[in-house]
Amino acid sequence: MNIIIVDGHTLNPGDLSWADIEEFGNLTIFERTSANMTLDRCREASVILTNKVPITKDTILAAKDLRLICVTATGFNIVDVDAARENNVTVCNVPDYGAASVAQHTFALLLELTNRVGLNSQSVRAGDWERSEDFCYTKANLTELQGKTFGIVGLGKIGEHVARIADAFGMNVIFNSATRRKSAVATYVEMDTLFATSDVISLHCPLTKDNAEFVNRRLLDSVKASAFLINTARGQLIDEADLATALNNNQLRGAALDVLSTEPPKASNPLLRAPNCIVTPHNAWMSLEARTRMMEITLKNIEAFLSGKPVNVVSG
Repeated sequence: MNIIIVDGHTLNPGDLSWADIEEFGNLTIFERTSANMTLDRCREASVILTNKVPITKDTILAAKDLRLICVTATGFNIVDVDAARENNVTVCNVPDYGAASVAQHTFALLLELTNRVGLNSQSVRAGDWERSEDFCYTKANLTELQGKTFGIVGLGKIGEHVARIADAFGMNVIFNSATRRKSAVATYVEMDTLFATSDVISLHCPLTKDNAEFVNRRLLDSVKASAFLINTARGQLIDEADLATALNNNQLRGAALDVLSTEPPKASNPLLRAPNCIVTPHNAWMSLEARTRMMEITLKNIEAFLSGKPVNVVSG
């Protein structure tokens, strides 16, 4: 059995081991694969592991012995699941590996917006405190979270984790989700209400054909001028030009994003130059602990498939 890993560096930059997966068959690891290389590299594959490299219908048709595609992530929009289903190829993902890490990063972004630790630390390093006439100062206003309203879009496992942390900060937690579910700490509201009343808006929903760029001018026009927007989900959920305009016009106080619509971003992306906008390079999920869990779950996905009882199946 030929196992092809098309973007191994993403999951394992060198601090994990592929040894357990190698026991299943002939393992070939490509650290990175560009779109024009994918078909040829996967042609002899029985199993493909991919994190962000698209597996298209053409690749699925070309790989005559392909039986399983393992997405080493939760989102599986990079795989043509219809083509996989039509060709009896099972697609599995890793649904729960990084909720704690992504939730932690969400609050790292929020606390940078509210406490400006990085900005003030840079000021001290630049000698501003040494030259100060006062014993204390801040380069920007600080914000206390207690009593503020935290709005969550998408109350899955990550969103629920975020809700519990927000509740621990003493915040009023509200949410909107495609599935209207119960939560011990969050109250369901309509989307328009969430955007209009939240002091912090945090996106944790999957990207679908129906919600692309749903954070657009209409919703942004309704937010408080003091509100913060955080996105650790998918960059395509936001109309980036509209968000940049809102930031430039002081329609909201700040944004913090771990994801953008195109990754790596183009230099022309307006959010890279927008005021009060923090951008991190899609690394909320990348803690060693989260990647270790992802490796372990992927291993179990392969084991379960070979035993005839596949798990975490999204197609097939």
